Amino acid sequence: MGTKAREIIGMDVDQLITLLRKAFSDEWLAYYQYWVGAQVVKGPMKDAVIAELNQHAADELRHAGMVSLRIIELGGMPVTKPADWYKWTNCGYEAPDDPYVESILKQNIKGEQCAITTYSNLLKTTREADPVTYNMVVQILQDEVSHEEDLQNLEEDIQLMIGHNK
Repeated sequence: MGTKAREIIGMDVDQLITLLRKAFSDEWLAYYQYWVGAQVVKGPMKDAVIAELNQHAADELRHAGMVSLRIIELGGMPVTKPADWYKWTNCGYEAPDDPYVESILKQNIKGEQCAITTYSNLLKTTREADPVTYNMVVQILQDEVSHEEDLQNLEEDIQLMIGHNK
């Protein structure tokens, strides 16, 4: 990392790298959860759900790349072993063992809500301390908020379609 770039960070860089490594692990687990969910999902509106899950998987993979790049820029190393993602994760991973569309959507909504909390906290932490990380987090948070809305809209459409008016 450049000397001047390190000087402008108003917080412990190692602490920031730790927070980013946790977010990086979350992104990889979210990517896989979306990807495998798209493979196994069954039920009403399956094709629309598959399309949404695949789009979200691509976004999570892009987020992992953004976070990884920032970790490296800060002089750190992303989590390099998939088994370690579980040790670092904020949000965990729920295997889509029940492939029914509503179950898959509920799991992923829960994951997005955790991601929103994680990135909201990172936003607060970096707001005054690190403008580069802050701007990256703003971009990712916008996607996570949009993902939650997309999934909740699909859930609502399915419920209306099958007669579960809530």
